[in-house]
This record gives sequence, C-alpha cells and structure tokens, in this order.
Amino acid sequence: MTHSRSLPRLVRKLEDALGPAIRAALDDPNVIEIMLNSDGKLYVERLGHSIAHLGQMAAAAAEIAIGSIAHATGTAVDERRPIVSAELPISGHRFEGLLPPIVAAPSFSIRKRASSLIPLEQYVVDGFMTAKHARLLTRAVADRLNILVSGGTGSGKTTLANALISEIATVAPDDRLIILEDAVEIRCGSHNVLSLRTSDDIDMSRLLKSTLRLRPDRIIVGEVRDAAALSLLKAWNTGHPGGIATVHANSARSALRRLEQLTAETSRQPMQDVIAEAVDLVVSIERTAAGRRLGEPVRVVGHDGTGYRLEAYQEGERNAE
Repeated sequence: MTHSRSLPRLVRKLEDALGPAIRAALDDPNVIEIMLNSDGKLYVERLGHSIAHLGQMAAAAAEIAIGSIAHATGTAVDERRPIVSAELPISGHRFEGLLPPIVAAPSFSIRKRASSLIPLEQYVVDGFMTAKHARLLTRAVADRLNILVSGGTGSGKTTLANALISEIATVAPDDRLIILEDAVEIRCGSHNVLSLRTSDDIDMSRLLKSTLRLRPDRIIVGEVRDAAALSLLKAWNTGHPGGIATVHANSARSALRRLEQLTAETSRQPMQDVIAEAVDLVVSIERTAAGRRLGEPVRVVGHDGTGYRLEAYQEGERNAE
C-alpha cells in the first residue's frame, strides 16, 4: 500500500487524469457504472436508464489513471500484469482496469457503490415492484427465510439486497449480522453488524468458516461466485436462517442451477437436496426494454429427483420452520 503522505498526491493525479466528466459522474447518485472502451469512448449507466455516451478520454489519461490506482493500492501493473482490480482511493468504488496487450488501448469500468439506500416502498413508487411484492419480501425477512437474489450484470441485485437488509434492521433490530464481500457494496443500518472482506490470501470459503465462530444470527454474502457456495449452503442449514445472498443468474431456476455448478467445484456429490433445503426464496431481477422489474418471488419447496419444486410465494403463507 502507498505511504500515507504520498496518497494525496496520487489522488490529485488520479482526479486530473479522470477529468471533469468522470468526476461529475462519480458524484452523481444516479450513476451506477462508468465505462471506457479501447476506442476512447466513455459510457455511463444511470438508474432506470439505458447506457449513454458520456464523451471521450485520451489513452494517455486513461493509462495515467490506471497506473495511479495501481500505485495507490500497491498493485503492480505492466505488460505482463495488465489487469488492475481494485477500489478507487477517492471513493471506494470498484475499479477494473485493463492495459495492452489484452486490449488495444487502456480501458476500464467503474462500478459505483450504492450512494443511497432505496427502501422497498420506493421500489413500489418507481414501479419496480408491486405493493404485494413489497409486503411479501418484508414478511420473508421477518419470517427468517433464506433469500437468494438473482439477476444479470448491472440488474440491481446488490441494491435490492441492501433494501432487504434494511428490512432486517426494522423487523429484527437486535439480530447480529455477519456480512461477507469481495468488494464493499452492502449497506447496513443494523447496530450489531460485522463486515468481513476477502483478500488475496483469504477467500470467501475461509471467511464463511470463520463466520460460524462469530455468533451470527444472519449470514449475508454480497455475491456467491465460486466454490464458497457450498460453505454458504451448509452455514444456512446449520441453524442460521434469515440470510441473504446474490447470484448472477437470469431466473429462479437458473439461479439454483448456478448454485449446483458452483458447489460442483468442490464436491462430486449432487447438492440439489442441500440447495433446496437451504434456499427458501428466490427473487429475480430482470432488465427489460422498459427498465428493471422484479419477477414473482418463488418459494423453493424441495427437489423431487428430476428438478426443483417451486411455488409462487403467497400472501398469508408462513414459514414452516
């Protein structure tokens, strides 16, 4: 990591290299992603809108920005190591930078952290979900169901997970939450919360093992993306209901199949029964031409040997546990 006295100088260098358009986008609470392609074209994605052209950025400025971020985070970057995965030192937003030879010219993407929490009520006002869906999700949190939020890239999985976590703070304010992430994206208003992050030496599976010794009431994982899926399922199945996790998938069934693929990385045994027992509810977010929308929340009833038994989550239904 860069010495603290040299960090302000690097930050000023980075801000100059990024330029006013990107700095303004970073300050815009509606912006969720900023992207630079190798042809120098900048694009921005805002909540509720399609990707739009933001302007141009010179290759030299992009290279300075990538180099400054690498330097500030103690990461080496050159032709042999042309990828920088880090957090912006000026904001903590997730940064992925690429240099030649794997791209024609310096390129990057900045995924912004949620700058504000969107409550479920606002989702209803914005037409993202129905009032019925909001009631169902609130009750699912209160009933301590393990909820899997699925969606594609940029669909708003983490934003919705943050809204559900906010409901935990309302309906179960004394619950102890353990949050595990690769990059800081989860926002939590609970007073008893411990956040853990992976590192180059400590992966998600190791964090999950430690979590069970930290007296959690609810276990929350920012995104399930590797063999840690099996550790999460086991944790959810060992007396820790009410967890929340996100997974990259486009439907409820594909989300469960994605968990199968991830658990297969560490186990040769089929895990459908374990998945069906651990995951209570799947909430899918879809991106359509009209914007994002929430699919019908689906209850995972079990696995009958040929497929998952799924049912629409109904009002009036209570947790059988």
